[in-house]
Order: sequence, then C-alpha cells, then structure tokens
Amino acid sequence: MEHIELFFKSIFIDNMVFATFLGMCSYLAVSKKVSTAVGLGAAVIFVLAVTVPVNWLLDQYILQPGALKWLGEEYASFDLSFLSFIMFIATIATMVQLVEIVVEKFSPSLYNSLGIFLPLIAVNCAILGGSLFMQSREIPSIGLAFNYGFSSGIGWFLAILAIAAIREKIRYSNVPAPLRGLGITFIITGLMAIGFMSFGGMLTGGDDEGKEAQETVKIETVKEDTENKLANNTKVNE
Repeated sequence: MEHIELFFKSIFIDNMVFATFLGMCSYLAVSKKVSTAVGLGAAVIFVLAVTVPVNWLLDQYILQPGALKWLGEEYASFDLSFLSFIMFIATIATMVQLVEIVVEKFSPSLYNSLGIFLPLIAVNCAILGGSLFMQSREIPSIGLAFNYGFSSGIGWFLAILAIAAIREKIRYSNVPAPLRGLGITFIITGLMAIGFMSFGGMLTGGDDEGKEAQETVKIETVKEDTENKLANNTKVNE
C-alpha cells in the first residue's frame, strides 16, 4: 500500500512540473513536438529511476552523519553530508552521459532533435530535485527510493507530453499575437497546474472524512453517556 500511495502521489500530487515547477527549461524548450517530448521524457524517467536509488545508497552509507560506522567504530563520528551536492551531481552526470551515448548510437534523429537539451539533463533541476527530496523526506528503503524516482519521472514525462500535444494543436488556433509562443504555453501550464492541484484530495480526502466520522461518533457516544448518567441520577433523587 505504501508503494502504491507513493507512486500515485509522486505522479499527480507532487508532480515535478506542476507542483514544484522544476525542470521548466527543458519542459518549455523541447515540448514543441510530441516525438521529441517522448524521447526526452523517457530519458528523464531512466535517469531519475537510476540516480535516486543510487543516491539513496550514497546518502545512507556514506553521506549521513555516522553513516561510515560500517567501516568501523573509529569512522562513526564522520559527517560527510557537505558532499551531498557533489556526489549527487556526479551520479546524475554519469547516468546522463550513458543515456547520451545510447541515444546517439541507436536513434541519431532523436539525438539531433533533442540537441543540447539531452546533455543538459545533467543540470535539470528536476533530476537533482528528485534526489534532494528523497533525502529531505527520509525515504526509508531503496525500494521506495526507486519507486519515488521512477514515478517522479513518469510525472515529468506526462507533463511534457501533455503540453507538447497541446502546443501541436494550438498551431492551428487563432491565438492572439502577444500570447503566441511562450506566452500561451505559460498560461496553459498554469491551468494544468491548477487542474493537478485537484488531485491533492485523492489520497487524503477519504482519510479526513473517516476521521470526521469517528470524531462525530465519539461526540455522540459521550452525549448519550452523559444523558444516561443524568437520567439515572434523577431517578435516584426521586
């Protein structure tokens, strides 16, 4: 249940683009065509799915205060958390270089269409944000870390795929001249973000209703007990 909740929450509620607006540079630049958006989105899914669990291992066994105690008690006092950014970015850059080599080898057309934005995945704030959010939220296991990275990548993929499909359609629409290009794209992104905010009650609304129902039952029970006690006291006095 925890994996399912994290999966849907990362895609719809904590979406990298619509909730935190991370990775907007690539989102805006490579969303003119669906084909290029799909290629970049798939690359982002792969990089997030690999780097988040790898960085979880680095955080748990190297970077956290006392994480080096597995090397011996004399290393238990070491704190290497100041190296988090460097280690995370190094891991991300390695994976991005691997993706770039594979795409160039097997899909030269996609490689040429993505251009500079494929190697720039290494500095995509959504990729680094996934590892930093994993660290700040203290995800307890590598399985959940993989789940979070993979589902966050899917959320980013859905966002860029949706805006690319819309931008292809509005080419044939009569958009006012001042709003053409990035202007209408920003407006559509804002409206989509508002739409995704409605998913916020998907995993919490039922729990809140259940709590309210339980509280109502408790209040009614207390009232009934109080009324019964008053009635019994009245009979005794009579």
